[in-house]
Amino acid sequence: MKRIKVAIVGASGYTGMELLRLLLAHPHAELVAVTSRQEVGKPLGRVFPRFSGIPGAELAFSEPDPDGIAASGAEVAFLALPHGVAAEIARALLERGLRVIDLSADFRLADAAVYQEFYDHPHPAPDLLKEAVYGLPEIRAEAIRGARLVASPGCYPTSILLPLLPLLRAGLIDPATIVAHSMSGVSGAGRKADLSLLFCECNESVRAYGVPKHRHLSEIEQELSLAAGEKVTISFIPHLIPVTAGIVTTTTAMVRPGVVVEAVGEALEGAYEGCPFVRLLGRGGCADTKNVTRTNFIDIGWQHDPRTGRVLLFSAEDNLGKGAGGQAVQSFNLMCGISETAGLQNP
Repeated sequence: MKRIKVAIVGASGYTGMELLRLLLAHPHAELVAVTSRQEVGKPLGRVFPRFSGIPGAELAFSEPDPDGIAASGAEVAFLALPHGVAAEIARALLERGLRVIDLSADFRLADAAVYQEFYDHPHPAPDLLKEAVYGLPEIRAEAIRGARLVASPGCYPTSILLPLLPLLRAGLIDPATIVAHSMSGVSGAGRKADLSLLFCECNESVRAYGVPKHRHLSEIEQELSLAAGEKVTISFIPHLIPVTAGIVTTTTAMVRPGVVVEAVGEALEGAYEGCPFVRLLGRGGCADTKNVTRTNFIDIGWQHDPRTGRVLLFSAEDNLGKGAGGQAVQSFNLMCGISETAGLQNP
């Protein structure tokens, strides 16, 4: 089978590094362009010695120039750029005939006003919002297959949405009672110099941040509202934990009166039967980050608390894998008509 030529725009960050790891070894992808303003002219293997000796690691970083990326022959571009920056390059690449998978927040929201509310500046390409597909493969596989522009979800939203969406669609829980607590590894903050992210500041420390209105709330509430058929507003409390990668989320909600508790497990099983990267742990199963780091799996377990009438949902994923690079490659596979698991099955 012909290999699909791909580019990674913004390949020197943690998410870019994960994309490099996956795409250099992908059986159906050929990496033809990688960009980074800071590393222009340097081969991948020099910037990331872990890739030295791997075919393709001799490719040099270039400027994020749309004409240059198009001239490389790339058919699909992954954008691992900050929000507000990705949209301009996305538009330019779309105009040059490339398909785009954007890992920033620029195309995750359908409403430009909501984007401005949460990201504090006007949306840079509001005309493209209607075209963008929110890239949760387990929920929108068919739309992703035909998409020109995929907005890959955030890491926290993935860990919250996948357990909740089947229950909301089935009317099993009261949306007004949803509370989500998440804990994430430090790599989720990006590869940057920041006092609060230094080892001595994070080690042996756990703290909440981004409360009460973390930016990811915007896409979480958008997708929950679509599933529930009504406006949903939740409490979301993210925490930073002293590990490199991984997210564990515990979400709780009141079960609606008259609902048989076993229906929770049945809804999850019905929604994710045949989904290769969702592992259901069943009732009483508590997800653990050690089982999902460096994979594209999300593990989901659940329990019912009869004392409070609440259902407890437990999920774990790698914030750089299923929460970012791995999920983007999963969408790439769907877009290109190849096996959904291609390049993503290493344990």
